[in-house]
Amino acid sequence: MTMWRGTTGRSASRRARRRDTVRLLRAQGRHGPEFREVLPALTVLVLVLCAGVAGLAAGYRALGVVVPFVFLALLAVVVPLAVRALRPAARRRRGRYTTEEIAALDAAGLASAVSRMLRRDGWSVRPPSGDRVRPRVRARHPRGHRLEVVFRPVAEPLPDEDPPGAGPPLLLIVHRGTFSARDARWARHRAGTRLMDGALLRRWADGTPLDRLVDLR
Repeated sequence: MTMWRGTTGRSASRRARRRDTVRLLRAQGRHGPEFREVLPALTVLVLVLCAGVAGLAAGYRALGVVVPFVFLALLAVVVPLAVRALRPAARRRRGRYTTEEIAALDAAGLASAVSRMLRRDGWSVRPPSGDRVRPRVRARHPRGHRLEVVFRPVAEPLPDEDPPGAGPPLLLIVHRGTFSARDARWARHRAGTRLMDGALLRRWADGTPLDRLVDLR
């Protein structure tokens, strides 16, 4: 009986570790979708393929071998165009943005981009809260770090703002512009506050992990 309980405990422990590993991979965007998530798209793809094959067969019987050749020629043109059109969206879903894409985002879009970048770096992220003008992103890292991200429009000063509300120990203030020396002095005197200017934000969006850009201690 003792051996049976020990074996069951080890199995439960392995399952828990497996769940934790899958959860981390999903947070980093490396695990891939589940079957139920791709089933609708797979069904549509099968139906489209079946319809295409039926159409080719009907065209071949009606017009001869020219129909398959025309279809293959169209496929050779359409597929590369579709891949090029979908590649930027897939890259952004993985948490990578170009300088131009970051510059074009509004405050809400920037909050969504930061959420994806945090997930890319292994953070568990809550959906952005607040309004579209002043959104906030809260995240937790498996190593125990807690983070709250707030955003500032270009050229808006920090030192004269009201102090942010109580939250996680580390507050990251993201700004697509450049912080002034006065802003930097203000942040140095606030425990647990970090500044990320436009240059650091662009490096983060390009794939550099957050912990290489900002001191998370």
